Amino acid sequence: MSPAPPAAPETSALRAARRQGFSVGIATALYGISLGALAVANGLTVLQACATSLLLFSGGSQFALVGVLGGGGSVASAVAASSLLGVRNALYGLQVSGFLDARGARRLLAAHWTIDESTAVGIAQPTDAARRRGFWVTGAVVFVGWNLMTLLGAVLGDSLGDPRRYGLDAAAGAAFLGLLWPRLRQRRSAVAAAGAAVVAILLVPAVPVGLPIVAAAGVALLLGLLPARGRSA
Repeated sequence: MSPAPPAAPETSALRAARRQGFSVGIATALYGISLGALAVANGLTVLQACATSLLLFSGGSQFALVGVLGGGGSVASAVAASSLLGVRNALYGLQVSGFLDARGARRLLAAHWTIDESTAVGIAQPTDAARRRGFWVTGAVVFVGWNLMTLLGAVLGDSLGDPRRYGLDAAAGAAFLGLLWPRLRQRRSAVAAAGAAVVAILLVPAVPVGLPIVAAAGVALLLGLLPARGRSA
């Protein structure tokens, strides 16, 4: 029997996608400590805090849920605020479905892992293969790390102090900026980012929490779907 042919070498694009996935995933997962500690401080049990990360798995939605409950709001209002922030993930699904082409169980997993970070890393890559690699690596690292850090934060609770002292609140934002900055060299991307930012800033003082994010994501998506000048639709 002849030996199996050697595997194709990994391209630089795939290696870069994997590195970005790990760096963004780890930076994001670390802030899960804050979610766990905040959830327990606001009356959730350790099991309930961990369940939000396992089943909901959307940092913004989880913080909204915990914040409303901690502020004395009803379960219905907490779920409403959490769901509102989760709408943006449906918009992300429109962006990632084209290059993922996931089916069956992988499609369900892709839907669960379609979050800010996996979408950002995925669409930042130059090829579909690299986009898939970036999406899956980021999703896996964030999911595993976020759940572990939520458990750690919930167990340790107040003994951790304010996670902002360690710069964890800025880690995910810094990782996003690192992904975004090179793409702003393209006029089309810069216009989309500026339009989304302006819409979010204008809406923050005027509408309920969550709507500015949804509106900004919608603006960026619509601008991104417009045909480029000089190219047929």
